[in-house]
Amino acid sequence: MTDTTDSRLKRLIFRSVHRGCKETDLVFGQFATLTLPSLKGAELDTYERLLDEDDADIWAWLIGKSPPAPEYQSLINTLKTYGVPQD
Repeated sequence: MTDTTDSRLKRLIFRSVHRGCKETDLVFGQFATLTLPSLKGAELDTYERLLDEDDADIWAWLIGKSPPAPEYQSLINTLKTYGVPQD
């Protein structure tokens, strides 16, 4: 892992844990800590763009209240396994 990659991962993990909404902090924090180091290139880019989305939208996608944007569908499905309440 290069310094650039290491710095990026640390920044993304920090952003994941400190989103501002406790529910998404927990889900994103677990996911980021356990999974981000294994993601590469485009997957990290998509995750970083997802972090820029509004917490209310993300939570609605996670709980199935509304469909996620197509580019996030796979990532949202993965995130659902990290502590999202299921019906």
